[in-house]
Amino acid sequence: MALFKSGNPALNEKTFDKVYSYTGTDSMTVKGTLNKFGILFLLTMAAAGFSWKMVYSGVDVTPYMWPCVFATLGIAVLMVFKMQWAPYLAPIYAIIKGFAVGVISAYYNHAFEKIAPNIITQSVALTFGVVIAMFLLYKFNIIKATQTFKKIVITATLGIAVFYLIAIGLHFANIDIPFLHEGSLIGIGFSLVVVALAAMNLILDFDMIENGANQGAPKFMEWYGAFALLVTIIWLYIEVLRLLSKLASRK
Repeated sequence: MALFKSGNPALNEKTFDKVYSYTGTDSMTVKGTLNKFGILFLLTMAAAGFSWKMVYSGVDVTPYMWPCVFATLGIAVLMVFKMQWAPYLAPIYAIIKGFAVGVISAYYNHAFEKIAPNIITQSVALTFGVVIAMFLLYKFNIIKATQTFKKIVITATLGIAVFYLIAIGLHFANIDIPFLHEGSLIGIGFSLVVVALAAMNLILDFDMIENGANQGAPKFMEWYGAFALLVTIIWLYIEVLRLLSKLASRK
């Protein structure tokens, strides 16, 4: 099953190796996966809107942030081992993650409302511009998900994931890595690299979903594929938002 590799931790070779042990009359389709993604996206947006409103209503949502982060991580890990639960866990993930995204967005909007009043709108527009661009590049075979391409993206993604885990651990020890948040040239360069890496993961995810549909993966994998795509897009949005904030801070 060498076709099934992705930089997205939710989609990898072992993911699809497992699912063919399940039997059923219906199979995964690309259209079905996109429909499921639409549902998850709406849930994410609704939850984000709710938490955004809470922030601007003066509610202190800070105590909820880390529980949300660890809850979504736990759900993601559980879904890797129980992929057949994706129809139930993916919507829960979308709601919790959406809540966190709304809080983060409200924070950035408030922090940069004077020097970059449209930072959220710009981040959303750039994120979906990148998603559309990467889909077209994949669709027209301009960028191909070759084995070499996959290995490079997977290795780089795992490296960034480990680095972020270390950064979180240092944060709890009251130690912050400056270029993660500051608008230095190193910080901006780092964000550009991570944004590019997140974009490259989209190519692998599109390839994964298409191959899963072509090879008749079980129907519940539509939810799993939609969840994985949502993970990548949210990651891309957060990194774009971080990049724009760094650029704005240099004004």
